[in-house]
Amino acid sequence: MTRIFDDAAAFADEALDGFVAANRGYVARVDGGVVRSTEVPAGQVALVVGGGSGHYPAFAGLVGPGLAAGSACGNMFASPAAGQVYRVAKAANAGGGVLLSYGNYAGDVLHFGQAQLRLNAEGIETRTVTVTDDIASAPIEQLEKRRGIAGDLTVFKIAGAAAEAGLDLDGVERLAIKTNYRTRSLGVAFDGCTLPGAKDPLFHVPAGQMSLGLGIHGEPGISEHPMPTASELAELLVSKLLADKPENAGDRVVAIVNGLGTVKYDELFLLFGKIEKLLATAGLTVVEPECGELVTSLDMSGLSLTLLWLDEELEQYWSAPADTPAFRKGSMAPRAARSTALTDDAEASDVEQPTRAAAELGEQAVEILAQVRDVVVEHEEELGKLDAIAGDGDHGIGMRRGVDAAAAAGEAASGSSVARVLASAGEAWSERAGGTSGALWGSAVIAAGHALGNRDSYSAQDAAAAVKAFAGAITELGKAEPGDKTMVDALLPFRDAFLAELDGGAPVDRALAVAAAAAESAAAKTAELRPLKGRARPLAEKSLGHPDPGAVSFGLIAARISHFIDSQLAAATTAAPAGNGASE
Repeated sequence: MTRIFDDAAAFADEALDGFVAANRGYVARVDGGVVRSTEVPAGQVALVVGGGSGHYPAFAGLVGPGLAAGSACGNMFASPAAGQVYRVAKAANAGGGVLLSYGNYAGDVLHFGQAQLRLNAEGIETRTVTVTDDIASAPIEQLEKRRGIAGDLTVFKIAGAAAEAGLDLDGVERLAIKTNYRTRSLGVAFDGCTLPGAKDPLFHVPAGQMSLGLGIHGEPGISEHPMPTASELAELLVSKLLADKPENAGDRVVAIVNGLGTVKYDELFLLFGKIEKLLATAGLTVVEPECGELVTSLDMSGLSLTLLWLDEELEQYWSAPADTPAFRKGSMAPRAARSTALTDDAEASDVEQPTRAAAELGEQAVEILAQVRDVVVEHEEELGKLDAIAGDGDHGIGMRRGVDAAAAAGEAASGSSVARVLASAGEAWSERAGGTSGALWGSAVIAAGHALGNRDSYSAQDAAAAVKAFAGAITELGKAEPGDKTMVDALLPFRDAFLAELDGGAPVDRALAVAAAAAESAAAKTAELRPLKGRARPLAEKSLGHPDPGAVSFGLIAARISHFIDSQLAAATTAAPAGNGASE
């Protein structure tokens, strides 16, 4: 359990501030994460890594010469927002282009992908290599669907060394892809981890049992086994990785035994000794291994084994010097501190004068955002528990962070057009929540605002356009389809019912009520589905019988908005003078 904090919601930001204060010779704080505090040669490729907080030394601890140029740091177990990634990458860019690299999780893919589009649009050539080393998360023929765990280190180290050696963006990208293909990992857990402020761990492993194939965000393993001896555990990990080795693997490997948070170093060393002997028996030579905490998961009791099959080229870069707060190899030449302070780029924006109708609708949007915040707060714990069944348990927390920020941003934009209010709210939601839900809700709220625009008057057709835009942003960005067991399974029935009611001549409030009921019903039915997207996919059987948390939260929000609109209309009708019918 995490005990040292003032405000659990501020834990990640305050921990990052303290990390920078303790490591100023290596890193400087920027809005969204950290970058190197030492000079970077002009024209050098900038490797920018990142992900959720709670994994130290990953990701900020790997920033320094010979490794990463910057790290985008999200909230606890949540992807950094696209804006955070963009700002870190822009600050880290030295003129040679940017390579983004991170574990293959849905939220990271969405946010880093959006940042890449923005950087490329501004002329900063940016590429991406996702890490897919976890053999438990997908079969070998679906390697691109695997998630990234401790194999992050091998990919980051070799890409960072290649950048330090002066290779261009093509060369750094090629080596990162090659390293990822030749890296395999498998993890086990003996008990779950606890988010700051939470009363209980995200999951428990029964006494005397071990969970195999866990993720690094608190996701439980895919199967449970009787607790093995150290020799049995070493045999299990080695045999499964060797059975999954890449083609033309060779006989030289980097072996990494990685502690996930509470397994003591003595235990890790004991296990490593047994693993090294098994690898030697299999005819493999272990080259410059690592044993310790490298990619953790808060206080999780567990560990993982990573193998990187080397060739001559990869061995050269794995062995190259690096000097970061948490990872050092060889000896780097001293670097001078950056001569100028890092500052945020001010982004000027022209704010158009709102029409009266757009300003009034903007005020209603502010009130609706407050209602959305209230219903999320009411159900935060319930949504977290539902998500912990087959995910990482942060859906309630993530939605709370996002909607708190969105409601505050909407209120700050009060008096603006509905488009400006929703754009501000959506950007804040994405920025604060991080993760998949942050990217999806943020983009969808912005899209709805853009569809409503700044008009002289609004009709039911404008409401239809906003709903279509909201749904379109989520389906286009998330790529989920009906039946994948995601929010889309509640969203599309909502959209279809809403549009059908409007087409039939129903007023907006009636269409909204019918659509909300359809969303709640569809959300409940997701209990019958197996997840085909997101972190719950590897744990499909555990998810069966439980509704999808994203679909449930969408249904709750839709119902609350409908009830709020009904109450507003009822109040307006009651307040209207006799003989004057209230119109909408």
